[in-house]
Amino acid sequence: MVDRAPGAGATVGRIYSNLARLLGGKAAAGLISLAYIAIAARALGTRDYGVLVLVHGYILMVGGLIGFPGWHAVVRYGAHARADGDVPRLARLLRFVGVVEVAGGLLAIAIAALLAPIVGPRLGWSPAALLWATPYSLAILASTRATPAGYLQLAGRFDLLGLHNTVAPLVRLVGAVVAALLHSGLIGFLVAWLAAALAECAVMWIMGLMVAREELPGAPFLGVMRGAVAENPGIRRFMFAANADITLGELSARAVPLIVGWTLGPAAAGLYAIAQRATVVLAQPAQILGQAAYAELAQLVARGGRGALLRAALGRSLGVAVLAATPILALIAIFSRPIAVLMGGDAFAGASGPMIWLASARTVLVVAPSISAALTALGRPVLSVGANLTGGLGLLVVLPPMLRALGLPGAGLHALLQAGLTAALLVWFVLRESRAVRPQRVKVVS
Repeated sequence: MVDRAPGAGATVGRIYSNLARLLGGKAAAGLISLAYIAIAARALGTRDYGVLVLVHGYILMVGGLIGFPGWHAVVRYGAHARADGDVPRLARLLRFVGVVEVAGGLLAIAIAALLAPIVGPRLGWSPAALLWATPYSLAILASTRATPAGYLQLAGRFDLLGLHNTVAPLVRLVGAVVAALLHSGLIGFLVAWLAAALAECAVMWIMGLMVAREELPGAPFLGVMRGAVAENPGIRRFMFAANADITLGELSARAVPLIVGWTLGPAAAGLYAIAQRATVVLAQPAQILGQAAYAELAQLVARGGRGALLRAALGRSLGVAVLAATPILALIAIFSRPIAVLMGGDAFAGASGPMIWLASARTVLVVAPSISAALTALGRPVLSVGANLTGGLGLLVVLPPMLRALGLPGAGLHALLQAGLTAALLVWFVLRESRAVRPQRVKVVS
């Protein structure tokens, strides 16, 4: 008997193939986003651009806290249903997860609309922004699309996922151009951002339904969900844990701009938003890698590939992520001020300092999405939750005093501290869990 890792290279190859297809759309989306941000920042100035960021950030925060995305469950349990060739079981799973997600999204919209008049004044929103905050709550629908996204991952349609990445940026760009030409101010940009959110939701569901018609012949989209929980053991606990992982993983990043605005005002929030957007180029490939890796890692585990096999696939993915991020960090460190001015104009030059701190933090965190995907594939999303809870929210309480003591650079230093602690915990957890599983052995018959 000899140790082997059959499928490790093939799994990594498919991960990179999925990543390439997703990155194409993200690269296009990133370039488009630079254009609409430049238009919005120059048209609105630091204060009103900060208000736009804070309104949108508030909606994202409420949607993240209340919403209930289920793509992890679709991929994990759907992988087993596909492996068994059980189409009715997969259809019931999709119906169950979709109903849960839509219900959570509708609840989030209602809560966001009710709390906006209370939260808005503390964040320095103008009367016009307060007036539009209630209808803008519908932007939460942009995140109520995880069920079809998870199914597209499961079906291997990363080409469609990559294409979808360009939908919202394109709508925002067109809307920003129109708002700037009409001199419609903050309200015009809020309308453009809302239209982009609605388009993002609608297009993803349409894509998912189209692929489902091809992949699941004879399975109606509407029908009974009875049995979905029983035939997918532990799905409710898994969905709660995976959703908590997503929420906690994103909560800190979404909360920080709001805390900056609450503590230092909308203009500081606008500067921070420019710095944060400039460093997204470091975070997005890692996030996409985690998204691309999860479907493959889940199917690898479903086929019995664990232990050394899983570590091998994960290690190669992380190596590529780190190597790709390092030169980008160097470029941002050298050209942070020109980048800030290019993105927002001379008024946003003050974003250059925080930008370097944020870029360093994002470089440390490039390992996080893939490790979280591995832990979730192993059925241990609670460990990823713990790492994000400790490293993210655990340090969030020190942000306000750091902002008062250091000003806006304090937000960047805080991000680096969070990233270091979170990454260290994730690495420790995945090493411990993978070593706890005996490597698969293949008996060689001579």
